Amino acid sequence: MLKNPQNIKTLGIAIAIIVLINLLGQWVYKRFDLTQDKRYTLSEAAKNTIATTNSPIYVDVFLHGNLPPEFKRLQAETEQLLEEFSAYNSNVIFEFINPLEGEEDIAAIQEQMTEFGLTGAQVEIKENGKLTSEIVYPWALAYHNEKTVRIPLLKNQLGSTQEERINNSIQNLEYAFADGFSKLTQPKKRKVAILKGNAELEDKYIADFLKTLGEYYYIGQFTLDSVAISPQRTLEELKKYDLLIAAQPKIPFTEEEKYTLDQFTMNGGASLWLVDATEQRIDTESSTTFAFGKDLNLNDFFFKYGVRINPDLVKDVYAAPIALATGDNNESQYSKYPWLFSPLSQSANSHPIVTNIEAVKFDYASAIDTLPNSIKKTVLLSTSPISKKVGLPAEIDINKEIPQNLKIMNEGPDPSEFTAGEIPLAVLLEGEFTSVYANRIKPFKAEKDFVKSTPTKMVIISDGDVIKNQLDRGRPLELGFDKWTNTYYGNKEFLLNTVNYLLEDSGLINIRTKKIAIPFLDPQKTAEKRSTWQFLNLLLPLGLLAVFGILFSYFRKRKYTR
Repeated sequence: MLKNPQNIKTLGIAIAIIVLINLLGQWVYKRFDLTQDKRYTLSEAAKNTIATTNSPIYVDVFLHGNLPPEFKRLQAETEQLLEEFSAYNSNVIFEFINPLEGEEDIAAIQEQMTEFGLTGAQVEIKENGKLTSEIVYPWALAYHNEKTVRIPLLKNQLGSTQEERINNSIQNLEYAFADGFSKLTQPKKRKVAILKGNAELEDKYIADFLKTLGEYYYIGQFTLDSVAISPQRTLEELKKYDLLIAAQPKIPFTEEEKYTLDQFTMNGGASLWLVDATEQRIDTESSTTFAFGKDLNLNDFFFKYGVRINPDLVKDVYAAPIALATGDNNESQYSKYPWLFSPLSQSANSHPIVTNIEAVKFDYASAIDTLPNSIKKTVLLSTSPISKKVGLPAEIDINKEIPQNLKIMNEGPDPSEFTAGEIPLAVLLEGEFTSVYANRIKPFKAEKDFVKSTPTKMVIISDGDVIKNQLDRGRPLELGFDKWTNTYYGNKEFLLNTVNYLLEDSGLINIRTKKIAIPFLDPQKTAEKRSTWQFLNLLLPLGLLAVFGILFSYFRKRKYTR
């Protein structure tokens, strides 16, 4: 047949085109993302984390082995995402491994993984009607230039099913790896001041958050004590920082201190305030605890900026439980009871600070009012619609509260009592702030008195306990972990996102707003239709092959019998 010159010419042209395409493929490389949600297209913020990396980044992913279908989906999405990173920068080299495969002493390996902070997840695997339990490690370790970071692949969310949990985890994958690569490759630039001198939380109670923050920014303690002696010098030293964090101050601020903080804001400094508007005192005669309002001399300070923290307490039906000891001293056990003074807040808005994070736990929080002025205000976290405000002074008696709370949970809240709606607990302020001391006598003479700030940001949270980690035998636990109920909350992630946003390091957390549609199989329908699909998978290819063979034989016979 090839003796025909026309056929030889056609074949030659086809071979030339194939060779040309291969040559062009060596010089031109392009990947196409045909998905509707662009799940395989890396954001610019994610690309920037590895754009200038000239040495290898090795990634070990522990999602390998016998996995349930949902985790296999997470494994596949992780592999495809890492392929995108590797396609953008070939220095990203990854491997999927099973840390328990081939190990004789599995218990020892599991203990080592836990000590390194790689906690396993207990999963159930249904196969051929049998149910088995396995330990899965949804983690990755990334190495670069003698630095190592842990990358969590699984997000836990209260009340979510395993499918919802995997869906949320897939949504978070790009951020998780971009954040990990950023820690490895991006140098620290910004400076964060931790305010001291007004009886703020001790270091051991904010140790975990400061340790995490230190992976991104320079951290330093800053005291305002020197304002009384050298206010101008104190202000100049404070202006060297980009962000100020005030973690649950207890001593009122002087006018000199407030003016220093105000001028820090006027010079463009960002700030994060975690402030308690109440305090608890025990009556010595009755041994009863009462809550009173606490004045930190900051009312006019926040009022001028556009918010007011009310001296009250918030009760929310959607709240974290409290663990109380029951039984005698020798055989006491801890039981969980509803505690409405510990609201759980999970925002439904799409702001990158709060998108796709676990519920944040508050303790004895107060309501925040937003006031009209030119500052843009965004409520980041609030109570559920079924909440109420408690005026002060208020008695807090566990023996009375627990029976009432149990009744509310069993019979439902009184519709005439829990009518406050969604009460703001954390508010973001953005814009050009007006000085608290505009048209007022200044406490001291500053070198430059600014009345209007450059564009800056501030977050105010009406509970200092949001940043407070628990202790175990004097050692700090991870922020957001409640050792009494063995539950993780989203406090750490929320505060880290807040700091990133305040420092305009928002490129990474903007990845959180990316929505990915993850279709899952219905397990019930899958079980019902299993035999049908197995039958089709077996016979359909054979049937198509038989039809092709019959048609091929027919046309061949017809052609050569003429």
